[in-house]
Amino acid sequence: MAGHNKWSKVKRLKAVTDSRRGKVFSRLSRDITVAAKTGGGDLDGNARLRTLVLKAREANMPADNVDRAIKKGTGELPGVVFEEMTYEGYGPGGVAFVVQCTTDNKTRAAKDVRAAFNAAGGNLAQSGAVAFQFLHAGQFLIAKEKIPEEKLMELALEAGADDVITTAHGYEVRCNIHLFDKISPALTQAGVQPDNAEIAYIPKSSVSITDGEIAQAIVKLHDALEELDDVQAVFSNEDVEEA
Repeated sequence: MAGHNKWSKVKRLKAVTDSRRGKVFSRLSRDITVAAKTGGGDLDGNARLRTLVLKAREANMPADNVDRAIKKGTGELPGVVFEEMTYEGYGPGGVAFVVQCTTDNKTRAAKDVRAAFNAAGGNLAQSGAVAFQFLHAGQFLIAKEKIPEEKLMELALEAGADDVITTAHGYEVRCNIHLFDKISPALTQAGVQPDNAEIAYIPKSSVSITDGEIAQAIVKLHDALEELDDVQAVFSNEDVEEA
């Protein structure tokens, strides 16, 4: 299921190879700059920025890089102006994709994302044509060993979460996007550090993929999109068996 794919992606990100570390740092820097620009550079007053800084530390991103990214966002240092863009499309097997970009060149970003879809036999769609198939919500993934289920349920719901889902891979806390900045510090203050925390596009239903060639084509499209410098996150609704 999509949730399983998400946990698998988190595990892959935790094992970032040196060859891709620079790309991970670049993406984190952009996200940190945008978060600081929209919510200020104070970690205590900007939960989204605090979450990103924690991700940067987990990825062993140098503290100087983090500091520069924050100062670019607050205007203390000069820097390029980034814009956030969201693209929607269909990949092999009719799988729906939502691609989030942070870019200083909208024309380049659109061209590169379109080329990735075309090369995979997919296509970009008009805004709104795909997004309705996803729940746009705050999402926290938490390993089971970090907190008992009942305690997490009480903590999350009291903070305003909509749901706590337990799977074989761990817990998934979902919330309204406007409450993300409230639930994130509530978890942190309770000593619970999520394995992944983001405002995500969560599939409402999934597309079952049983053909091996289509499954490989979907994986290649994911890889092609995630290799693009402007792409920050890729969400999709395929259901592929791990094998």
